[in-house]
Amino acid sequence: MGVSPFEEALAAVLRPLEFAARDEFAHLDRVQGLPQGVADAAERGLGLAIPRDAREALAETARLFSEPLEGASLESAIERARARLAPFAAQGWCEAALARSPSALPGVGPKRAEALARRGLASVLDLLFHLPVRWDDRRSLARVEELEVGRRASFVARVLGCDFVATRGRIRGRGGRSFEAIVSDETGTVTLKWFRGGESIAKLVHKNDLLLVAGDVKRYRFSKQLLHPEIEVLAPAASEEAEPDETDRAELRSITPDYATPEGVHPRALRRVVQHAVESYADLLAAHLPAPLVRELALPEPAQALRELHLPPLDSDLAALRAGASPAHSRLILEELYLLELGLALRREGRARDSAIAIAGTGRRASAAAASLPFQLTRAQQRVLGELRADLARPHPMQRLLEGDVGSGKTVIALLAAVAVAEAGCQTALMAPTELLAEQHERTLRRLAEASAGGTPLRIALLTASVPRAEAEAIRAQLEAGEVDLVVGTHALIQQGVAFRRLALVVIDEQHRFGVRQRAALARKAAGELTPHTLVMTATPIPRTLALTLYGDLDLSILDELPPGRRPARTLLFREGQGARVTELVRETIARGEQVYVVYPLVEESEKSDLRAASESAEKLARAFPQARIDLVHGRLDAAARAAAMARFETGRTQVLVSTTVIEVGVDVAGATLMVVEHAERFGLAQLHQLRGRVGRGERPGTCALVSRGGGESSEARLAALLETHDGFAIAEADLKLRGPGEFLGTRQHGVLPDLRVADLARDVKRVAQAREAALATVRRDPGLRRAQGLLRAVQARWGDRLALAGVG
Repeated sequence: MGVSPFEEALAAVLRPLEFAARDEFAHLDRVQGLPQGVADAAERGLGLAIPRDAREALAETARLFSEPLEGASLESAIERARARLAPFAAQGWCEAALARSPSALPGVGPKRAEALARRGLASVLDLLFHLPVRWDDRRSLARVEELEVGRRASFVARVLGCDFVATRGRIRGRGGRSFEAIVSDETGTVTLKWFRGGESIAKLVHKNDLLLVAGDVKRYRFSKQLLHPEIEVLAPAASEEAEPDETDRAELRSITPDYATPEGVHPRALRRVVQHAVESYADLLAAHLPAPLVRELALPEPAQALRELHLPPLDSDLAALRAGASPAHSRLILEELYLLELGLALRREGRARDSAIAIAGTGRRASAAAASLPFQLTRAQQRVLGELRADLARPHPMQRLLEGDVGSGKTVIALLAAVAVAEAGCQTALMAPTELLAEQHERTLRRLAEASAGGTPLRIALLTASVPRAEAEAIRAQLEAGEVDLVVGTHALIQQGVAFRRLALVVIDEQHRFGVRQRAALARKAAGELTPHTLVMTATPIPRTLALTLYGDLDLSILDELPPGRRPARTLLFREGQGARVTELVRETIARGEQVYVVYPLVEESEKSDLRAASESAEKLARAFPQARIDLVHGRLDAAARAAAMARFETGRTQVLVSTTVIEVGVDVAGATLMVVEHAERFGLAQLHQLRGRVGRGERPGTCALVSRGGGESSEARLAALLETHDGFAIAEADLKLRGPGEFLGTRQHGVLPDLRVADLARDVKRVAQAREAALATVRRDPGLRRAQGLLRAVQARWGDRLALAGVG
């Protein structure tokens, strides 16, 4: 485990040489048949997929020992071979070789290497793991008359004629012309057409060339055509070679990989580059997966798995390849997930060795705070509070993820934990992703604390970038002096100059908006060697598989029950042109003395137009309802104006709040009963579920009006799923399947989602569980991987920076 085929082959060559050379060749006469044994071992190594420099070194070694040697000539050959092979036996050589630029491969010059690097293919390793997105079945070649519209096909045909043709409507940057070729076999003719890259194709394709063609068959008016097909010239026009007979056709049969191709790189050229990478580097890949699991699942070695995916044999199970369910897929996916789960297990193990302040969660003040809340805790809240208190009471840091649907009462749990921490003479820090959410939390916590203080108020402060400098400096001084029990803030909490007297609990809200480093940075604010307890919370239900992979070092608590009296909001879907019905809903709501949210999307690409649309909506509403107060809130407003607008809405002075999605999480206004979501097709399922959870939080029922203004199949599927259920976890599962993990979380830029090469967390649920079980068993047998340093190095190299594993193991 943890050794590549090349390293095994090299060791087989070097072991007898090292033994023979020991103690100035004192044991040389004990090694029988050494020249032949070394030559044979080197020849076996030459059968591997290894780079040219390693191949040349093995070939020289094989030649050195190809004839009988003895005495001084044998000793000289041994020394020369050891010196020649030594660089390749150095620790990390395989990793360094795999990190080489694609320019190390035949046919890849600096220009092409640069084009590949710009698209994330900067190394040989990147190319090896740039897996095909599909496979063309070219095992049976069609006749032209058999081509079916809407189907992908491969066929052989001769070029009857080809030239550039003017196109209607100038295509930007393409000169307003396409390259077309009319091709034919004995059964019929079909048109091949290229709107881009025509100049390159024109150099390849000439009249009377015999082509192998593969692509999607489409209908154009009354004929068939293939747009941007892949072609291979089987015989140039000059050869006048005959049409292929059945024997020739058999030689053309293949399962051909098709790749996501970077702009500026031809698909066939990329396929060739990847194949060169496989043929010259695949056997440098180490295998890490435990042998029992490999045997149980009958998995190929990683190098063989790559060959089966990039160069699939004719008898491959094409359906399994296309579904990502082949043994080759399983091997590469499990290898990747196993290293990830090992990293998570090591991080968890490392934290279990840390020391923390033990907090008794059942003191007089903590018990009084829970008993004097203005409402009864749900059974789920009581269960989770018990889990937290048990964690806090231990002298090791709590690491817990609290998942709870919108309105399930996570903030109350955080408050009661903070009261227990304050009773022990320690401090709590709550970090939220936006200033608006931090401000909302501070108001909610202060209100709850005042209602349940039991005679001992909780000293709460707010620290964000918008807090005036003098006030911020005073708060920082109070934190350092221990005069603040609970500070709520944004990234401002992890800035230089923020210090705590005795930080014992860190609460991270909407954890998926933060990266590992930010969580760690706040934890480092604790004084001395002690590590604070950590509670991370999210109102975005994360499917269990994804949660275990993202937060595998955390214990999981779930609030799966809404407070008594809370009813799910009624959800209505409106299309463009039904604005009058939406306006009537707003009118009826205001007339009942209730309040309305109108929410617009805000995405980077169209931020200005989104803000303009929200501003225009606020102006239209003000004209339509002159008796009502309309406020506009968005992220660009300064903190004071935003806080004033939110305060007016919370106290009922504002009837309609027009907003961007800054109100997505955390906002709690009991009088708001209608949520109008404009351009609902542009939101994710989880976002829409969050938004509708903002209404109906008081005694009156809520309504969520989704206004869809277009969108494709996926947005329609999202809206349909939302209308079917109010179960946040069911919605999250649907969202994950529809959008994939990266878009589901919207967090690639925050460094939360592991940068997986081949695994898909939505598809590979079972494999995640297998990898996790194997990783936990490995760490139980060998804590810190002390007896498996190669495996530890592999984990550190692959995931160390992303999982903050420095010093672990």
